[in-house]
Amino acid sequence: LFCRGYYIRARAVDHCVQDFLLKTRSHPRTQILSLGAGFDSLYFRLKDVGLLHHAVVYEVDFPGVARQKAALIRRTEELSALVGDTGGEALGAVTLSGEDYKLLGVDLSELCELERALEAAGLDKGIPTLFIAEVVLTYMEHGRSDAVIQWAAQRFPRACFLLYEQMHPQDPFGRVMQRHFSRLSSALRSLAPYPDGEAQRTRFLEKGWTECSVVDMNEFFTRCVPEEERRRVQALEPFDEYEEWHLKCSHYFVLTASKGMEPPWTPLFPSVTAPRRDGPVGTAGSVTAAACATRPDAPGLRRYGHRSVLLKPNVVLTTGGFGEEDGQHCRVRDFHLLVKHGGGWKAAGVKKENPADGWAGRLYHTVSCLSGSLALVVGGRTSPSRAGLGMLWLKFPETWDASGAEDVSVELVSLSPATEPAALRWRHSTTEVTFKGERYLFVYGGRSAAEPVLGDWCFLHARELSCAAIPVEGPVPEGRHSHSACGWQGGVLVAGGLGAAEQPLGSIFFLRELEHGFRWQPVETSPPLTPRYSHTAHVHDGKLLLVGGVWLHAPSVPGVTVIDLASGVCLDYAVNGEHLGWPLMLHNHSSVLLPEEGELLLIGGGGNCFSFGTHLNPEPVVLSLSDILGSP
Repeated sequence: LFCRGYYIRARAVDHCVQDFLLKTRSHPRTQILSLGAGFDSLYFRLKDVGLLHHAVVYEVDFPGVARQKAALIRRTEELSALVGDTGGEALGAVTLSGEDYKLLGVDLSELCELERALEAAGLDKGIPTLFIAEVVLTYMEHGRSDAVIQWAAQRFPRACFLLYEQMHPQDPFGRVMQRHFSRLSSALRSLAPYPDGEAQRTRFLEKGWTECSVVDMNEFFTRCVPEEERRRVQALEPFDEYEEWHLKCSHYFVLTASKGMEPPWTPLFPSVTAPRRDGPVGTAGSVTAAACATRPDAPGLRRYGHRSVLLKPNVVLTTGGFGEEDGQHCRVRDFHLLVKHGGGWKAAGVKKENPADGWAGRLYHTVSCLSGSLALVVGGRTSPSRAGLGMLWLKFPETWDASGAEDVSVELVSLSPATEPAALRWRHSTTEVTFKGERYLFVYGGRSAAEPVLGDWCFLHARELSCAAIPVEGPVPEGRHSHSACGWQGGVLVAGGLGAAEQPLGSIFFLRELEHGFRWQPVETSPPLTPRYSHTAHVHDGKLLLVGGVWLHAPSVPGVTVIDLASGVCLDYAVNGEHLGWPLMLHNHSSVLLPEEGELLLIGGGGNCFSFGTHLNPEPVVLSLSDILGSP
């Protein structure tokens, strides 16, 4: 994720800058003015590949930053050779000057001083000029940043502007993002008045720019980066942080604006002026999220990539994932129980009788409860390059105290062969089905160390754990991982997921039992389901519930989607978590439906973002579903 995050930023800037240089190559002179350039290497990249034949690059930052950068360039032979600096002393605001590179130390908020310094350094207001501001203006008070945007439009008759910044500050990921920058004493001051792409576009048009386009970084990657290049990037390294990648990209945008350019400068494609809106048109209502009544110091509840199952009434088993254990962030090796007792939930421990036997602290596995004392673990990974973890039986005592007063023992039994194809995957689903009166576990999709997306399946006989050859007909679904799968009418409902192009899917399929086998059958919804992945799902009273997940481009985040399986009517409900006091992450979580109470228990959720750190839901949450499902 670290590499991809910086790649997409540099790719967007290079894409737009090179387009400007290409479109203005008939002009004898052009110039680029980088505002708040810091230690950016754009000039050196352009110079090294010969793209600055007729352009001069001006960089501006605080005087102290500019002096440090000038010193670094002077003592680096390769850089000073590209600049061609004579090695003379700094003159006024100019800390370094070459034939096509000028480095100035000026406060951007002092526009009169900035203009005088630029003119003294040779800036020509009459020639085509590209302004660049990469995560710079957002740190200024919005009145001052507005003034910079308006100054550029008023003073330069032929100008282009490239802006890269954050957006969507109020959704859960946006709140984590803001908290991160506040902790660094770098508050995003312009974010509140301009929270999304449309607000930014309106801002530029009102400040004097005549053309303006905005896209978030998910859309930039999909539509502005060639498919061959996307495949190259996706194959560069083992990668499994899809949720944080898509969420980060949905919270950053690239904007291009122009005035006086013929033809108009539109490097992001002419037909798009604002981010796409692929989400639901509106919501049918909301459901309330309330903190679960557990001890605040209950261990093992902050995690993601784990699994939770209802082991027996009022007892929820949670295994695996990445989270907090013994005060550290790590793969969680302990098992945990939540026991409903006295109107609330309390945590209880699980003691492994043979802790070294095959568990390895796996993520993105599945757990299928076959009885109150027996569960089957299938697949999972420790790292994206190590996924051959096989299958395990989790054997609990036939009878045990479910009050949570004492730790419960569990025996881990590794199954052979560990190379069973059904187990060499993660981010898959395992769902119980019936065929001719026999119980099977339908293992479907996921990914492996060799394949980024799997579309195959296996019927595991529940008793023998051998793969059975059961005929399946009908249109085969597109391969996917991070989807949901629920048992229904003896078959399986598969919804959403992430496809081969790392794009969320909006399809739903029902694997329906027939007399001679099964048949894939598409499920149509009205309106069409918003594509998503990393959600959970449950079936209740003929309705499919999709909980949370990640989708792209939508102005909101996924809540609870209810699909009537008889009519296909699809309704979206927002999740109201304002009383929690912390941002509720509805991805990489687990959930357990409690139909008698009309509630949904959410455990864990969140992720590990290279930019903003590890963000985990601190405690389980209960969603009240009685209003949308009817009173229990």
